[in-house]
Amino acid sequence: MPARLSLTRRSSFVSVLSLCTLLVGLALAPARAATMGDDGLHKEEWFTITFRDIAEDIQAASEAGKRLALVFEQRGCIYCRKMHEVLLADPEVADYIKANFMVVQYNMFGDEEVTDLDGESLTEKSAARKWGYVFTPTVVFLPETASTGMSVAQAAVATMPGSFGKWTFLNMFRWVREKGYEGDEHFQKYHARIIEQLRKEGRLGD
Repeated sequence: MPARLSLTRRSSFVSVLSLCTLLVGLALAPARAATMGDDGLHKEEWFTITFRDIAEDIQAASEAGKRLALVFEQRGCIYCRKMHEVLLADPEVADYIKANFMVVQYNMFGDEEVTDLDGESLTEKSAARKWGYVFTPTVVFLPETASTGMSVAQAAVATMPGSFGKWTFLNMFRWVREKGYEGDEHFQKYHARIIEQLRKEGRLGD
C-alpha cells in the first residue's frame, strides 16, 4: 500500500510539473507574427483597401456605421511591428477597432495616388509631407462627414503618433468613437478615468 501511494503522489507531481511547464511556455511564447506585404508593411486582413480618396472613404465608413482611420507605416518600422504583433493581436483591441472603424493603411514613402479633402491629387509620401506626419505608426482619425476645402491634417479630429501600450492605444479609439473631442473631457483625463476603473477591476495586468 505505501508503495502504491508513493507512485500516485509521484504521478500527481509529474502532472503538476508538466502543467506548469506548459503555462510558462505559453507565457513566454513569441507574439503573433504579422503578415508582411510586398511593400514591406505588416498587414491585417480586416484593413480596407480603397482608392485613397479621403472624402469617398469617409462616406463609405459612415455608410457602414463606422469612422475612418488612416494608419501611416513604413518598411522596417519596429514600432509598426509591435502594433501588429502585440496590440492588434489582442482580441479586445482588434475586435473593438474592427467593429467601429474602417482602417486604411498608408505607406509613408509610398507612391499610391491619394486625393485629399481639398481635391489635391497626391502620392502617399507627398500626402505625409503635406499633412506633417513624420512618425510611424501614426493613426489619423477623420470626422464623420467630409469637410471640403481643407486638408486631412486640418479636418482630423485626433492624431496618435507612435506606438503606445494597450490601454492608451485602445482608449484613443474609444474616445474618438464616443466623440470625446466634442466635449470638455480631454483625452488625457478620459484615459486617466478609464485607467482608474481598470485598476479597481484588477485589469491593469491585461
